[in-house]
Amino acid sequence: MQRREFTAAAAAILGLGVAPLARAGLLSQADASMGVKTALERGALAAVGLLGQDGGFMKNPKVHIPLPGMLADAAKIAKFTGQQAKVDALVAAMNRAAELAVPEAKEMLVAAARGITVQDAVKIVRGGDTSVTDYFAGKTRQPLTTKFLPIVTKATEQVSLADKYNAVAGKASGLGLVKKEDANLQSYVTRKALDGLYLIIGEEERKIRQDPVGTGSDILRKVFGG
Repeated sequence: MQRREFTAAAAAILGLGVAPLARAGLLSQADASMGVKTALERGALAAVGLLGQDGGFMKNPKVHIPLPGMLADAAKIAKFTGQQAKVDALVAAMNRAAELAVPEAKEMLVAAARGITVQDAVKIVRGGDTSVTDYFAGKTRQPLTTKFLPIVTKATEQVSLADKYNAVAGKASGLGLVKKEDANLQSYVTRKALDGLYLIIGEEERKIRQDPVGTGSDILRKVFGG
């Protein structure tokens, strides 16, 4: 892709003034790639910092991990049977497990951000609101699933209802009452932890696009500023 073509595409997608940028030649492929790379890395680090702390999932309604589907409804009955404290402990453990796992993603996310190619940058610039999420998910979801699972398992196995969850969810899944991917507590929490991580990364990236000057970064201001 020629420099002028990339500049015009980037400006159009980002809602910037195409003609002024193109005429001035302010964006080169290297600048645009570096800008996207910097935005990705900043977004990833901000998301990890936000979610990887006590209450990062538990107190954030956007990423809070509840019991899935039918089991959430069934848990409502618990308060009438004296089991509410155990259910609450399970939900707390699920969210705490996600909070403990997320910091382990930092190194891999930073590597993915720094390893971005010009082609990847073009896709992100041309993409919609999920372009950053799609990029990180494509590069890191599978290896992070492997990395998160033992951490989540260790954090949840200490809760008495964890094994019962798997037994009940397994049967419910066979009856079509719980999705197959939700039938194992550890796998469910791992998936929701990653969903939450990518969601917050996307939100952080949108903040950079909306206020590049506020980042204090020359390259971000140059690429994303109007």
